[in-house]
Amino acid sequence: MKLGSLKEGGRDGTLIVVSRDLSRAVRATGIAPTLQRALEDWSNTAPRLNALSDALNEGSADGAFDIDFAALAAPLPRAYEFVDGSAYLPHVERVRRARGAEVPESFYSDPLMYQAVSAGFYGPRDPVRVVSEDYGIDLEAEVVIVTDDVPMAVTPEDAAGHIQLIGLVNDVSLRNLIPNELAKGFGFLQSKPRSALSPVFVTPDELGPAWIDSKVHRPLTTHINGEWFGAPEAGIDMQFNFAQLVAHAAKTRPLSAGTIVGSGTVANEDTSLGASCFAERRTVETLEHGKPLTPFMKFGDVVRIEMLDADGSSLFGAIEQRMERPSA
Repeated sequence: MKLGSLKEGGRDGTLIVVSRDLSRAVRATGIAPTLQRALEDWSNTAPRLNALSDALNEGSADGAFDIDFAALAAPLPRAYEFVDGSAYLPHVERVRRARGAEVPESFYSDPLMYQAVSAGFYGPRDPVRVVSEDYGIDLEAEVVIVTDDVPMAVTPEDAAGHIQLIGLVNDVSLRNLIPNELAKGFGFLQSKPRSALSPVFVTPDELGPAWIDSKVHRPLTTHINGEWFGAPEAGIDMQFNFAQLVAHAAKTRPLSAGTIVGSGTVANEDTSLGASCFAERRTVETLEHGKPLTPFMKFGDVVRIEMLDADGSSLFGAIEQRMERPSA
């Protein structure tokens, strides 16, 4: 099934079930008012949501309506936790090589991860608001999963069973603020503002053969101002799968239902497949030409992030956002 949230009903939105072709939806408030509430009682709500999804796709659901993507909030408008990994080591290796640094051996056995902003997510058509272009506005096209309640010290094998939903994120980064923050040795803060989530999250069974070994095996396509930017394969070159990332995050603490875990910027060894962020493209340009050639994003630029199935249909809907100054 595919689940989303409307921009109504308060800060956590209103839960809807969305048709497989992303054209129709029905409110699921008779089952759970919000997606967060549904996840907290997933063993009871999931079968009922599945039944409603079947009725919607068969055309028999009462109260169904046409989807307006601008009316959608993020599926989880806010979450108790968002932990973001960096599972695609080709990205890490290139970025470090460009600045003459080696990749520590531990990176190949111990995932990189940080605590990201979870108090609010942009909806799929909301603008990205940044105070200044001088901050170095960048996108990061990633895959995310959402868990139910995960026990502390869960094994990767058991963690796989706690992955209940899958979606996309534009993990916005302010590249020119990152170096000084990381130099303090205490991680990201100002350089990582709010991110945007895809219109819907889907259950793993919706992906069929594209969901193998806790990875999504489809290209993740990004366009900037209507021009192709990249389509790396999300199932290739992922050093740590999502079950391993969940287990890493839960090593010393349980994870609450509704925790979002990110893959990190999707990247492949094959650079002909393009990039999922400007930092990646600029790194490749630096390695090839001695300097970056592509500037970061400007106000008015539009990013579109989407993943299609084998038949060319959108799996999660598209994140499509314009870069803007904050409104007065």
